[in-house]
Formats: sequence, structure tokens, C-alpha cells
Amino acid sequence: MGFSSGLPLALTGATLSLRLADIGVSLTAIGLFTLVRFSYSCKFLWSPLIDRLPIPMLTKGLGRRRSWALALQAALALAILALGVTDPREDPWPTALAAVAVAFLSASQDIVIDAYRIELLRPEEQGAGAAATQWGYRFGMLASGAGALYAASFGGWTFAYIVMAALMVVGMATVWLTPEPAGTHGLEPIAGESAAERLKTWLVRAVVAPFADLVGRYGAVGLILILLFTILYKFGEAVAGTMSNPLYVLLGFTKVEIATVAKIYGVGATLAGVAAGGILVARLGVFRALLFSGVLQMLSNLMYVVQVWAGHDVVVLTLTIGTENLTNGMGSAAFVAYLSGLCNVAFTATQYALLTSFATIGVNLLSASGGYLADQLGWIPFFLITTVACLPGLALLLWITRFEGTRDR
Repeated sequence: MGFSSGLPLALTGATLSLRLADIGVSLTAIGLFTLVRFSYSCKFLWSPLIDRLPIPMLTKGLGRRRSWALALQAALALAILALGVTDPREDPWPTALAAVAVAFLSASQDIVIDAYRIELLRPEEQGAGAAATQWGYRFGMLASGAGALYAASFGGWTFAYIVMAALMVVGMATVWLTPEPAGTHGLEPIAGESAAERLKTWLVRAVVAPFADLVGRYGAVGLILILLFTILYKFGEAVAGTMSNPLYVLLGFTKVEIATVAKIYGVGATLAGVAAGGILVARLGVFRALLFSGVLQMLSNLMYVVQVWAGHDVVVLTLTIGTENLTNGMGSAAFVAYLSGLCNVAFTATQYALLTSFATIGVNLLSASGGYLADQLGWIPFFLITTVACLPGLALLLWITRFEGTRDR
């Protein structure tokens, strides 16, 4: 399931930015295209619907999680096809609208997959489960990263997106063969309730109760700190990563070079980082793992400065991508374990969607300014700024440890 979650992400992110850079779109415009992923930052708004409501004719036979997953994955395949047949050079708006659709459906799919994982595993298994999901997630990104670039080199961008749409069958087959997790919940009608009373009951259970539970367990101040931390922890790394593919194109790397080094070796480094992150969580605890990985993430941004100095050098590119992806994988595994541990299993989808939505604000919204900054400041000052931008998240992590409600699990 992690594979089907990771596959669409690059198609509206790194792969799309490289596609735009390949046809000569400005850095500022490429940065603004990250806004098409806004759905990832507000998916908590519709997560109660996915968490509680059935799909007519599907849920009865498949179960709530499986029916939503299959419906969303089928729609995703169609949206990816639509994105592939647009031509951003001729008119960027159809491309942007198709990318928005892919991002919306992908974010909705994530709600279901995250809920399934958290409901299936015991608390002590969340770290290993997060690492396993990240492995599948990275393989999905490998397919839509290196796989899409190889396909584009062979048959053009439209052909590449057709192949990516076909790969959604992997996720659909996995869902079809996977049993519904025990204890998935919905809103059961109470005899004698009116429609208005049922709506009120649903709103309380599906919307109010999950947020009230978080406030009750962590306190208002504690929850605000948690949400700020989720925004800032990967902010600096995300802004730098948003502009990495345009940098490689401007330095003269070909699609095949980027696919081979930045995607295949890079994903290998990420998987090693995810495994290391899972081990760190098990041995050091979530908070120490977050701090250790966060410091390494910050320092790895400096490798982009080295890459700018080196220019078109495949060896340096391998070192840059390897270092960046290794530390990113470590941080991601610890971060997912942390967010999973914050959730109450009674409100899994809504609470996890809220937390991950805030986490993507830094990635998808604030990083939209990355292209403008790179255009105005130049590459080296830009990457130095992204390194410094990692510090607020680390400082906030140290502050959060003082609150009992967010103690290390």
C-alpha cells in the first residue's frame, strides 16, 4: 500500500518540476507549481467523511477502508492519464488542473492507507510499520521518479504518464487481496433518531470528538506546539528538495543521468535511511531519533552547495543525492512513527490526516517561494538559507519534550 501512496507524489512534485524545467519554464513558475499539492495540506477537512461514511454498493462487500481505497485508486489512474496528455508549454492551466486532481485523490488515498496501517498495528509495532510503509512509499516514488524519466526518454512525457497510470493496478491488487482491518468504525443509526439528530451525532463523533481528544490528551498549548513542529521539522529540507531537479537540469544532467543517479541510487540511500531511522526509534526512542535525524538533515543541505561548485559531475551528484536521501529517510521514519504515536486508534484517519496536513504545509505551500528565492539570490545563497531554515524545527522539538502529553513513547 505504501507503493500506491508514493507513486502519485512525484508526478505532481519532483517529476513534474523536471518536466517543466525540461521545456524551459522559469524557476519562479516551477516553484509556484508546488501549490497544486495544496490538497495534502488540508486533507483533514474531508478525512472525517472518508473515516466514517460508506460508499454505496462497495462498502457492504469490501469494507469501509478497502472500498474507499479501490475507488480512489481507480480515479487516480484516470487523473494521471489526464495529466499526461496535457501540454504545459502550450497552456499551463490544464496541466495545473490535472495536477490538482491527482494531488487531491492522492491525499484522499493517503487518509485511507494511513488509517489502515495504524488500525492494524499495535503501539509497539508502529515504528516498524512506519518503516515498512516508507519502504513501499519510496519504491512508488522510484517508479514515478526514475521509471517516469526512463519512460519519458524512450517515448515522451505522455507515454511516461500512461505507464504510471497503469502502475496504479499494483495498489488496487494489493487492496483487493488484503483483508479489511478489524474494528473499523462507522456511524450506526440509532432507532428513532431524526435526520437532523443523525447529522448532529455524526458531526460530534467524526469531527468534534477527534479534535477534542487531541486537546484533552495534549492540552491546547501542547497541541499548538505539536502542529508547529509538524510544519517546521522538514521545512528546510523540503524547500531545498523542491528545487533540486531544476538545478540538475540547469547543470546539464540528462534525464537518464538523473534517473540513474538521483532516483535509483537516491532511493537506495533513502531505503537505507528508513531502515536506520526505524532502528534509531527502537533503540533511542522517538524524540532522540527525531533530533539526531533532524541535525543530519540540516547538514545534508550543504551538499547542494558542493554540487553547485562542482557543476556537471556525476560522482558529486551521487554523493549529494546519497547524503540527502539517506538523512531524509532517517528523518521520515522517525517522523511517521512520532505522528502515528500521537493518534488515538478510535479516530485514526481524522487525527493522522490533521497531523500530516500540517506537516505538508512547509513542503507544499511555504516551499512555493523556493523558485523565486533561487531566481533572485542565486543557488548558493538559496541553499545556505534552506540549511538555516531547519533550525526552528529542531529548537521546537527540544521545547516539546517538556510537555508530558508529548513524552517519548
